[in-house]
Amino acid sequence: MNRVHYYVTGLQNSQNKTQIKNALDQIEGVQMVNVDLGRGSIEVGYSESASECEIKDCIEHTGFTIKSN
Repeated sequence: MNRVHYYVTGLQNSQNKTQIKNALDQIEGVQMVNVDLGRGSIEVGYSESASECEIKDCIEHTGFTIKSN
């Protein structure tokens, strides 16, 4: 399983957490989603049928901004 980790802005409450988890779960191949509200981070585990680009787009289209390193 591949993993990707992002720090995002806009994660403020459990409603945001549920919103992003539900959106990412719609992507075929996403196997695991961990949202840490305290750190403002999202970790996603995915198989080969999903891509990092798809995951990034999903996060951004859900209304969150990925922080650049």
